[in-house]
Amino acid sequence: MINAAVLGACGRMGSLIIENITCSANMQLVAAFDIGNVGKDAGEFAHVGNLGIQISDVKDLETVLKKTQADVLIDFTAAGATVINAPIAARCGVNLIIGTTGLTPEQRAVIDGAIRENEVRAVISPNYSVGVNVFFKIVREAAKYLADYDVEIIEAHHNQKKDAPSGTALRAADVISEALGGKEYVYGREGIAPRGKEIGIHAVRGGDITGDHTVLFVGNSERVEVRHMAHSRQIFAKGAVRAAEWVCGQNPGIYAMDDVLGL
Repeated sequence: MINAAVLGACGRMGSLIIENITCSANMQLVAAFDIGNVGKDAGEFAHVGNLGIQISDVKDLETVLKKTQADVLIDFTAAGATVINAPIAARCGVNLIIGTTGLTPEQRAVIDGAIRENEVRAVISPNYSVGVNVFFKIVREAAKYLADYDVEIIEAHHNQKKDAPSGTALRAADVISEALGGKEYVYGREGIAPRGKEIGIHAVRGGDITGDHTVLFVGNSERVEVRHMAHSRQIFAKGAVRAAEWVCGQNPGIYAMDDVLGL
């Protein structure tokens, strides 16, 4: 049985992840952390009844991880928190599932360094949906055949999402750029200037949109659109739990969701 801990346990993603852990035959919740609601039962926020696991203050992360003998910590919080908490978990020998987006290259370097130094296992991905990772594979292949087409990426999310463009949009751009041998990115468009061969990335924020991503390959007289629409955050939570079950059986190192899915 895998002992799992969750950061941001009272949030939208954290509570869904806890709900999915309770449905797993291979995993049990041993710790839950947040900056508020300390002392309350984690099951209250996941709507799964009393679990007997109290919300711990994130300040006590190291102590609680060691006490509960957690095998894996799932983190879908914020970049500023993840860059502090992931190295703490790694030093405790705890494996990591990181779904936090908006990490800077410097923050990612700190996290990667801690994972490698402490020889733990981690999956780091901007999106844990099975469908989105197939979407990445499709756009990679499409880019190879449509290399001379203009590429535009449009993403839309709810009005509470803090980072823009989304990590998924940036990953899609990276996948396409890699397939095409390297491309510059332009974020939004304004002013008077001809279009070059860059990849355009556009962010929309409004209402309660879970997550839409569209890649347009635009040529003369035709265009190809590849689109993924998330209807519920459950797809991300299910994927995170799947990744947590998988990573505990791997060699130390840093993996992506396409490794988990065999893509």
